Amino acid sequence: MNTSDPAPFHLGLTPDRVVDAAAELTRTSHLMTWSLRDLASRLGVAPSVIYHHVGGKDLLSRGVVERMLGQITMPSSELPWQHWFRTLLHSAGRCAADYPGTAKWMLMHGPTIPAVLPILEAGMAILHRAQFGAQSNVAYAVLLNNAMLTISMNDDRLQHERDGPRDHATMMAEFQKMPTASAEVRSMGEDFIRPFAEGGDTASRMRWKYYDVVIESTISGVESTLCDAKATSSWRFRL
Repeated sequence: MNTSDPAPFHLGLTPDRVVDAAAELTRTSHLMTWSLRDLASRLGVAPSVIYHHVGGKDLLSRGVVERMLGQITMPSSELPWQHWFRTLLHSAGRCAADYPGTAKWMLMHGPTIPAVLPILEAGMAILHRAQFGAQSNVAYAVLLNNAMLTISMNDDRLQHERDGPRDHATMMAEFQKMPTASAEVRSMGEDFIRPFAEGGDTASRMRWKYYDVVIESTISGVESTLCDAKATSSWRFRL
């Protein structure tokens, strides 16, 4: 018997249970910050057992992202494209925020796992039905990337809330040391940054208000930039 294995028989442990534990660990931390050793400790097994059942951190991360994607509400295909993406992105944003780090993983890896295919297929069908044509690819990328970038930024900021020089409270203190700042700059500090600096529920409400603005601005931007271009062929995405 290998006495170094804290649970040498690990009876009942399955790949699904390992991924479930990884997902719960992500919910309470961040996908990019926990290690295989952390997960093994949570399950009461040796890291080698995790490798045996699932594999390394990359495969575990994919499993957690798949868990997150499975919770996204798919909008009705009968909705206009603007409402369809508004509904999708609000659901996706909440789901990704529940599993910090999954938004960053999606940005880094793109639609490389089967679990994302139904969302990708549905979104592309909606954009083609709206007659975006060749502009559908970039429209979809802009809509999803802006949403996930915002969630990823929020995830990273939460890691540093009340964490010395990197948090918003310190940023506010720095604002106070700028006596020559204009009234407009000071207003930005008071009205926009201060709610983030307070942390807790106040910061959470501000983050979601900001997310709403990003979604609405992105949808409006895609509509004004690409809808006009599809009629005139004046805009093309070229390398």
